[in-house]
Amino acid sequence: MQIGYGSHSELSVDEAALEAEVNGNWTPQEKALHEARLKAKAKRRVRKSSSRSESLSESLSGELADGDSHSPKGKVPVPNDRKSRTGKGRGLPKKGGAGGKGVWGAAGMVYEVEEPDVKDPNYDEIAQGDTVYATVVPELDEGELEKTVNPIVQEYFEHGDTKEVQMLLRELNLGHHKYEFSSLAVSLSLEGKASHRELTSRLLRDLVGKELSESDMARAFDKILKELPDLMLDTPEAPQMLGQFIARAIADHALPMAFLDRYKGKVDCDHARAALDRAAVLLSMKREMVRLDNVWGVGGGLRPVKHLVKEMNLLLKEYLVSGEVKEAERCLRDLEVPHFHHELVYEAVVMVLESKGDTAVKMMCKLLQAFWKIGLVTVDQMNRGFQRVYDELPEINLDVPHAHSIMESFTDLCYQESVITKQLRDSCPSRGRKRFVSEGDGGLIKN
Repeated sequence: MQIGYGSHSELSVDEAALEAEVNGNWTPQEKALHEARLKAKAKRRVRKSSSRSESLSESLSGELADGDSHSPKGKVPVPNDRKSRTGKGRGLPKKGGAGGKGVWGAAGMVYEVEEPDVKDPNYDEIAQGDTVYATVVPELDEGELEKTVNPIVQEYFEHGDTKEVQMLLRELNLGHHKYEFSSLAVSLSLEGKASHRELTSRLLRDLVGKELSESDMARAFDKILKELPDLMLDTPEAPQMLGQFIARAIADHALPMAFLDRYKGKVDCDHARAALDRAAVLLSMKREMVRLDNVWGVGGGLRPVKHLVKEMNLLLKEYLVSGEVKEAERCLRDLEVPHFHHELVYEAVVMVLESKGDTAVKMMCKLLQAFWKIGLVTVDQMNRGFQRVYDELPEINLDVPHAHSIMESFTDLCYQESVITKQLRDSCPSRGRKRFVSEGDGGLIKN
């Protein structure tokens, strides 16, 4: 079979090649011509596909004067084009869609631990393998310090637990203002009660060596001595109280022993000098004692019951001598035991039963009436005190034969003065008339 080289044949090239292969009449020239035509056909296919991508890229980058030097043939890459720019490949995304910017990788892929690079400028040889993560608490400034510390101290005055205060201080970052916690606590206690000052002295003793040092405590008292004139505006007795604080802190080893020696001959303020002199006098008087435990007294409910009973007895005896209700009221308030005022009522009634004459009866009724009107002794405490006397009246009658009659007259007077209720007056036990020995019984005692 002969195929024309210069003219179009009725059969296509593939059909001619197929016919020649079938007939098996291949000549060397026909074989070479067949291979050349196959190569030319493959080139036309590559050229056609590349021309399409070139035309699209040229249309998108027509505004750019120069093409990207790194792209093939200086062409600008088409955005989001996943086809190979070299004309090779299958047109699929790289790495099966698991690669590229912002991609975490294929699902289920596990990455190995990457070893730190020694040449990395952020490489830290000491921190490698010992990384510690900690919560950083910002340091409190002077404005926030007072707002944060005052509630802590006020709550401590209620519960009296020094360990809770220590725990709260560990959570705060006081920084170089740490010593001001002691000065704020002492300033607040100066405006409070004696029990508050006793609790503050205990708190300072427990904080030294744990949250505060002796130098921090010394700086705190130095600051209070400088602020003493301002503290006296609200608390005129501040110099004497501050002297007691200093003496107690030195006795508790919260302040160094040389604290007073630093101020000898160097104090210009009269108030500060009075405070230091007060501390020196207390320390010289109590030198043999390890601590000045009684410098503030024993506050509130921390006092022993016997001590409270003794103080109330002394209060009532002084009142019977002086007759000053205001002084008795002040002494009772200083005891700070409102839950124990029934003891005062009990002791007052017993003194009335043991007294001679009507003077004690009238004075005690006046005192109880005054305490009742100002609310210092509540109705519950008043009833409880009288009821205790009612229960012990048979025993009291052994020492005081006319105790029942005196009790009846005293309760009637208290009811008339609106000190007790009618129900409490009616519950007063009365001793009935009873014959122990009668005529004709032979001197025998009746059962």
